[in-house]
Amino acid sequence: MIPNDPYLLTPGPLTTSLSVKQAMLHDWGSWDNDFNQLTAEVCTRLLRVAGGENSHVCVPMQGSGTFAVEATLGTLIPRNSTTLVLMNGAYGQRISKILDRLGRRCLAIDKGDYHPPRGDEVERTLRQHPEIDQVVVVHCETSSGILNPIPEIAGVCQKAGKHLIIDSMSAFGALPVNVAELPCAALISSANKCFEGVPGFGFAIVDKTLLSESEGQCHSLSLDLHDQWRYMEKSGQWRYTPPTHVVAAFLQALREHEAEGGVAGRLARYSRNRDRLVAGLRELGFQTLLADEWLSPIITTFLSPDSPDFDFPRFYEAIKARGFLIYPGKLTVAESFRLGCIGQLHDEQIDAVVAAIADACQSLGMPVPVPPPAAAPDNLENH
Repeated sequence: MIPNDPYLLTPGPLTTSLSVKQAMLHDWGSWDNDFNQLTAEVCTRLLRVAGGENSHVCVPMQGSGTFAVEATLGTLIPRNSTTLVLMNGAYGQRISKILDRLGRRCLAIDKGDYHPPRGDEVERTLRQHPEIDQVVVVHCETSSGILNPIPEIAGVCQKAGKHLIIDSMSAFGALPVNVAELPCAALISSANKCFEGVPGFGFAIVDKTLLSESEGQCHSLSLDLHDQWRYMEKSGQWRYTPPTHVVAAFLQALREHEAEGGVAGRLARYSRNRDRLVAGLRELGFQTLLADEWLSPIITTFLSPDSPDFDFPRFYEAIKARGFLIYPGKLTVAESFRLGCIGQLHDEQIDAVVAAIADACQSLGMPVPVPPPAAAPDNLENH
């Protein structure tokens, strides 16, 4: 850590290691072979983590994770095709909005703020709408922190002969996934999530046959994933100016990911962070939105207490003053806030943020334990 930097309990950007930061202190020529080798190693490592070495290709895309999502949807989905979007939060809704902007027809199973889409619902919808060609789902919907049942959904798609596209922005790198075994037509993620890099590019891990058949489908010049892939295959270079410093930092982050034990090691630490965080805040009287079986190791939503002294902006600033940044809620059904479990956070930081939250509550005039929420939505125990 840099002294006086706050710890980020957010789903990305997140707290990175000092060595990842230091990897950005060197300048790279964007067409130089040394930088091309960095890009190639990044793609090779990501394919290995995804289990797609023999079936898929990895295509990085400049910009935020949403750039990579739009590039993948716009490239892989034909203009006369119909897509089923599984929604249970803001990021599923964003996928639908992207498809609408692209003029691609889509249907939706909308589960509201926090219920999971289930395999039987998907199967029923595919049977009712045989025109659907692909299904898109968010792996971990960070609006609520729910981890969606991807293997269950993938099995239904495989049986029905439909392509599955997974927005695994906040899950890949910490949750095990094998794109060849699922199977999965494309998986999309970003540098600044569970691999603990910095923001600047996303990437898609795409079935090679499907991508090779997508020439000319994309709505955009700069977001054409097929053209990006072909150009990289031919030259080893990005088509347009790459985020050189970010790529160098990400390669360092990938090496640290491997040294921690890869997906299994990162999942173990993030799960411990979540369990420690949830236990600590429950002792303070806070309630989680989700039942334990649906809590992801990525981010957890806590319901706001029923107290006239609780005001999220003041609560946020009080915690920030104690060295931590948290996330506002993103629900329509209840007031809430969110705490991330990912990034360079360990037992010491989790214990410290719990103490900071207790101290912040008392400074705002709230008793501890805090009053329970006024009208909590029913949790997911029966869903």
